[in-house]
Amino acid sequence: MKVGIICYPTHGGSGVVATELGKALAKKGHQIHFITYSQPSRLDFFNENLTYHQVDVRTYPLFQYQPYESALVSKMVDVAKYEELDVLHAHYAIPHASAAYMAKQILAVENIHTPIVTTLHGTDITLVGKDKSFAPVVSFSINQSDGVTAVSQNLRDETYEHFDITKEIEVIHNFVDLDRFRRQSKEHFKRAICPNDEYLITHMSNFRRVKRVADTVRIFYKLRQHIPAKLLLIGDGPERSNVEDLCRQLGTCDDIRFLGKMDAVEEVLSVSDLFLMPSEKESFGLAALEAMACEVPVISSDAGGLPELTINGKSGFVCPVGDIDAMVEKALHILNPDNLPHFKQGALERAKEFEVDLIVPQYEALYERVANNLPQAVIT
Repeated sequence: MKVGIICYPTHGGSGVVATELGKALAKKGHQIHFITYSQPSRLDFFNENLTYHQVDVRTYPLFQYQPYESALVSKMVDVAKYEELDVLHAHYAIPHASAAYMAKQILAVENIHTPIVTTLHGTDITLVGKDKSFAPVVSFSINQSDGVTAVSQNLRDETYEHFDITKEIEVIHNFVDLDRFRRQSKEHFKRAICPNDEYLITHMSNFRRVKRVADTVRIFYKLRQHIPAKLLLIGDGPERSNVEDLCRQLGTCDDIRFLGKMDAVEEVLSVSDLFLMPSEKESFGLAALEAMACEVPVISSDAGGLPELTINGKSGFVCPVGDIDAMVEKALHILNPDNLPHFKQGALERAKEFEVDLIVPQYEALYERVANNLPQAVIT
């Protein structure tokens, strides 16, 4: 099939999932066209079935703000028409789903039928979408899509709870490429970070407040009172300066490394002993899944879709949001030398249930359904 993928090109979850989906589809022979304002961060290899189309946003003195959505619509129309796309797949409701709907209507005037699939990723529903200025657009865009998916059952339920949705939402979980995310032999790297055989703890996020990165530092501070450990923080964002201040207050700066945004995160995960995700909101927890694929057990909060991912006592533990002491207790249990091999194996086994080859066919089936104009169930 010929599929247009509209997404944010950033390191965030929705952009990563959209890019990895496109790459996986291209490997299976589908022609994939990415449509966004810059090249996606994980669009990092050549494939004859992958094409990137940049949205050209021009400024004019009349406009106070750049008209990105209009430019996006025009680019979608152009690509859909001349590449003869079978489906437009919008990742993240705002503004991609509404822009896709407008593009579909423009194409219909020329008797070109291009169905829309919309995938809901999290904050487009749980945060941005709840804003009164966006909520009507979100509801309309979802209801006008030919197919709708959510990355977790929790996100599906929350969408129905907060919006007037009549369209059936199909849960298609996020996935991981086990060829890329696997434990690699990088012991020289671990020795450089942990020269005295300390445990290596890792956190990865966009450093927004809902990620509760400060909780990660507090958990680490308490862990160090019991075991020798180092902490690696992958990512960057608005909370970084506050987290750096907290490290100084707690006197943990010498044992914490801020690695910033990274592409080859699997190399760091390969030498990690534990992954911390104490988020206040998390629609699925893709970073945690990637850690598990590298045989790293996870301590997470019970926010959003995280309980759908982590199996207590096997791949890690789920604790209440903000319960630092509980997370410390469970972390010490996992890092016990008698327990750690069991949890590492459990993490890998759980990750295998979300392997890319198991999830991508669900998207392919959805594309076939909407492309052939088969009816979708309606909520009554």
